[in-house]
Amino acid sequence: MAELTELEVEGMTCTNCALSVEKYLKKIGGDDISVNFATREVRFRNNAQKSMADLKKGIEQLGYTVVGEYTQHQEGKKARLSKLEKKLIVSAVFTFPLLMHMFLPFVAFLQNPLFQFILSLPLMYIGTSYFGKSAWASVKNGVANMDVLIFIGSSAAFIYSIVGVAINYGTHLVHQYMFFETGATIITLVLLGNWIEERSVQKTTGSLKDLVAMSHKKARLVKINLNKEKVVEEVDADHLLAGDRVQANSGDQIMADGEIVDGDAEMDESLITGESVPVFKEQGETVISGSIVVSGSIQFMVKKAGKDSTLSRIIELVKDAQAKKPAIQKLGDRVSSVFVPVVVSIALLTFLLSCFAFDISISSSLMASVAVLVISCPCAMGLATPTAVMVGVGKGAKAGVLLKGGDTIEKLAKVKTVVFDKTGTLTTGDFRVKNFETYDFDATVAKNIVLHMEKKSSHPIAKAIVKGNPDWFMMPFDYVKFEEVKGKGLYAVDQGGNDFKLGSGYWVTGEDKTGEGKDILLSYCGKVVAGFDIEDRVKEGSREAIMTLNKMGIKTVMISGDNEKKCRYVAERTGISEFFSGQSPEQKLEHIRMLKTEQSTAMVGDGINDAPALSLADVGISLGSATDIAKESAEVILLSGHISKVTEAIQLGKSTYRTIKQNLFWALAYNVVAIPIAAVGLLSPMIGALSMAFSDVVVVGNSIRLNWKK
Repeated sequence: MAELTELEVEGMTCTNCALSVEKYLKKIGGDDISVNFATREVRFRNNAQKSMADLKKGIEQLGYTVVGEYTQHQEGKKARLSKLEKKLIVSAVFTFPLLMHMFLPFVAFLQNPLFQFILSLPLMYIGTSYFGKSAWASVKNGVANMDVLIFIGSSAAFIYSIVGVAINYGTHLVHQYMFFETGATIITLVLLGNWIEERSVQKTTGSLKDLVAMSHKKARLVKINLNKEKVVEEVDADHLLAGDRVQANSGDQIMADGEIVDGDAEMDESLITGESVPVFKEQGETVISGSIVVSGSIQFMVKKAGKDSTLSRIIELVKDAQAKKPAIQKLGDRVSSVFVPVVVSIALLTFLLSCFAFDISISSSLMASVAVLVISCPCAMGLATPTAVMVGVGKGAKAGVLLKGGDTIEKLAKVKTVVFDKTGTLTTGDFRVKNFETYDFDATVAKNIVLHMEKKSSHPIAKAIVKGNPDWFMMPFDYVKFEEVKGKGLYAVDQGGNDFKLGSGYWVTGEDKTGEGKDILLSYCGKVVAGFDIEDRVKEGSREAIMTLNKMGIKTVMISGDNEKKCRYVAERTGISEFFSGQSPEQKLEHIRMLKTEQSTAMVGDGINDAPALSLADVGISLGSATDIAKESAEVILLSGHISKVTEAIQLGKSTYRTIKQNLFWALAYNVVAIPIAAVGLLSPMIGALSMAFSDVVVVGNSIRLNWKK
């Protein structure tokens, strides 16, 4: 499979622009195509191995400009607006005197048709090069964009003026045919609208830009000089490699994932987890890229840097999520794809009916038609969904809620049931062993076997047992076979052919009921030889989060492989409305499948045994501390372990989805109301152009408003 190619493309202003680029890339054999007109990012797999020169030429023939390969460093560069700004300034300079002829009728040279014609030429050149080129390329590509409407409207006013002036030049009728200022003003106002729109849209990517900016800071690299002395050298964080030793002092930002080898410090991990309370870290503990040293000083060994670091992976997840379309966007895309031909037809019908059915003058009929063209706005529909998605996904990332796709927003908004795993999700996962008993077996050997088996597992209980009982280790214990059975336990065979089972009672005991009642049992060659209980605590804030979900009308369910006694204890203390205990992974799947048939269901889990259920649910939600397979199976990752983030994720989905619907309603209502008003001649083309720009700003502004919602 070809590597992902990322390009920065200027000139795209609406969904149809993005669709035309996407269609071209499909035509040349591109795959995994994502075109984001708001961020100007084009991502695709170049399966045909087209050269950069050929790609630039093909895209530029569509009327857009390939600035270069897209890099995170380019985020927020003002130079990306320079061409548009220059065209806007030139247009404004030439449009001003053209408009003045309406307010200063006593200034003779302003009323001169030849003077107005000459002033209009630079504007029509800009209109043709900026709008006309893009319009023609989009028509050739089969997806007409908004520039078609602007180009036809401005050109119609200009050509009509030339023809009218030429026929009536030197007569008192010539001024009845002078609409040079109309074409010029349309071009200038639309350029102004594009500029405002671009500046506004950039604000929707603010959260992503903040993350990107943090990923390109400096780091203090600790090196050994020729005299074998440690020296600290400041380097770009991008140059860090695994194995490097890095110094971080109070106020410094951690620029790579690593392990502390010297010192201790309080760390602010709010950028990554969304939690504002600092965390104390000491030697042997991990540090996460993006976190900040609040107090103290540490040196850490880099484990993951650059694109492999946590911060870089978050940035990529956010970018991917912003590029993926919710299902509701398909409505806007479908409308946008037929919008331009429909509007052109309405404009033509307006002209014909005005002239021949209602006996309105040609100039008035033409102005009504031009007003229809320039007041129509497919951009507002194109901007409605992606701008809201960009704000919502970015806001979630800053709060420690990562969404793997923009389509996840719509799924979260529709969730009516949330299913929770118990261990490590609703409970702390900070397990402690108690009531360790053996049955005709040496206790020291039993503990040694348990510790060695648990060391090979990534399950939260296994990690807690290993961390909390280091004194159990007495002697090496080698296995020729080891297997982790999801939702049940661990199975091993030693070099002597003896088999061991360590796990839940219903799986280990079989016919031998010795040790029944313990949370975890150990069997040796089919006989239970030891058993112990696991003590766990309910996570702080779990009850408040569950109660909030219940108040939102969302059903809460707990499904666990643990026994009924422990499940009931957790359910009563959290307010869970329904629970199922002693469930195997297969039984969990059945419950999810059944709940999905009733209403949209989300699953929250963190273990290997939760992965199938996370994948099957309408929305899989995983904790940041979860196993890798759980995170891979989920569509939402909560970087902190707080259950309150589940509530935040669902509320974020609902508010973002509500904003998308508001945007689409405004965009559709605006066009439904505005086009008829323009068609009956109640709006001038200049007011129409200004209204069109205003509609875009309203949609983008409503999306930005998400940033201030709690």
